[in-house]
Parts: sequence; structure tokens; C-alpha cells
Amino acid sequence: MSEVSNFFSKRRSVMARKMSSEPIDKNDLNVIIEAGLRVPDHGALSPWKLVILQGDALINCDNHIILSEFIRLNPNTDKKFQEKESKRLQRAGAVIAVLSTPSEHPSIPQWEMQLSSGAVCMNLLACAQSMNYAAQWLTEWYAYNDKMLSHLGGKKGIDQISGFIYIGHKIEEPIERKRPDPFEVVTFL
Repeated sequence: MSEVSNFFSKRRSVMARKMSSEPIDKNDLNVIIEAGLRVPDHGALSPWKLVILQGDALINCDNHIILSEFIRLNPNTDKKFQEKESKRLQRAGAVIAVLSTPSEHPSIPQWEMQLSSGAVCMNLLACAQSMNYAAQWLTEWYAYNDKMLSHLGGKKGIDQISGFIYIGHKIEEPIERKRPDPFEVVTFL
């Protein structure tokens, strides 16, 4: 088994709540971003955008978007839940928001452009994990929030948040979880 296939057969996400938020090395982050963009994008349309959040940007987004929207949507919520929402993005050293930004094209369906955006998420995730960072692909409720989409530069009704790639440092190695039985999800014709 090659090193790459061995990595993918054992790849495991580290939950955001189980990573430390120390800063991510700038050179490493650049490598992760470059790898993330090496996906099939059907005609070189690049139907996605990446927004990198680090340091104060994580704090500001947590306070001015996530917490304020959480309180607006849940005005009678207990303070302990508000405290949790006020630190969502700060669980990581860097968060890469991936936006699906499809365009009109005569022969490339929007669905394929959206799939390409998901491929960006997976490449970012796998590259970060291959560099021994803790990483997790999350959406959570704020990925479907119009204020968050606008804050990240997305266009309401056109663009969507494909995911947030949380990248941090491992506090502990992740434990294996149950995986699907290949014979239950794979068919050979």
C-alpha cells in the first residue's frame, strides 16, 4: 500500500472542540490553500471562493455574526448556550470558509460546479490532516445564515457556504469510529 493510499484509508477528522487554537504556520496554510484549489473545476470556471479567518477575524466573526445572529434567532436562550456560540470559530487556529459561487454556463451544470466546491473542502481537509494538523469540515447552523454569507462576500440566492474547514493543533489523537461496510454501499456491475 502506498503512503497516500495508507493515509486516505486511515484519515480521521479531529472534532473542532478537541483542537487547540494556536496559530497555523503561514507557509503551511499556503500549502493547504494551494492543495485545496487543485480540484476538477469543469472548464476552469473556479466556481468557488475561499475566505481565510484567523486571529481577530475569528473573534469578530464569532461576536458580530454568529453570536448576534444566534441571539436574534433564539432571544430567550440561556447564557451558557450564548457563551458557546460566542467562541465557535475560535476553536481553531484558522478557519477556511468555502463558498460555492456557480455561474451561468451553456454546457456545465450548476450541480457540477457545486460538487467542485465540495471537492475543494475535501482537498483542504485532507491536506491539513496530511500535515498532521487537527482539521474538521463543518457546516453547523451559521453556514445557512444569510448574514454570514454576506459577511463572507457571498451573494444571497446564488452562492452557498459549502463548509468551514477548521484547522488547529491536536490535543489528542482522534479515535476511530464506525465506518460503513463496503459491501453495503458498493455495487459492482
